[in-house]
Amino acid sequence: MKPKHQRFIFIIVAIGLLAGSVGLVLNNFNDNLVFFYSPTDLQNKSLKNLIRIGGLIEEGSVQKPDSGVTQFVITDLKNSVIVVYKGILPALFREGQGMVAKGKIGDDGVFKADELLAKHDENYMPPEVAKALEKSGYVTEAK
Repeated sequence: MKPKHQRFIFIIVAIGLLAGSVGLVLNNFNDNLVFFYSPTDLQNKSLKNLIRIGGLIEEGSVQKPDSGVTQFVITDLKNSVIVVYKGILPALFREGQGMVAKGKIGDDGVFKADELLAKHDENYMPPEVAKALEKSGYVTEAK
């Protein structure tokens, strides 16, 4: 076989291997991808995959029965979604606070969360940082 043909075969095999590895990476990436939706986005979609929803915890909606399951409503001030979560609530969890929940939406329209992430406002500063800044002479108003 001529060297010209050998190079051509080598290039074709290399392109095939590269395309196969890129395909595998993209397939695995797609399986682990979690999309973020607001309650309004969920109104028009039927999703069965793992997703994240976010919004505010509606005032007066938190219910904590003795079974350890917490039920509350996340709203984006246009639409709302009922969320059910079994587990320990984040320290910043409270009504009127921003929240991101990761899980799946059931056939009944209730979102079953596996993980909750409480969000804080932009004025929050960890106490350690606030103390360090105060020691350096910078005046802070830590919450």
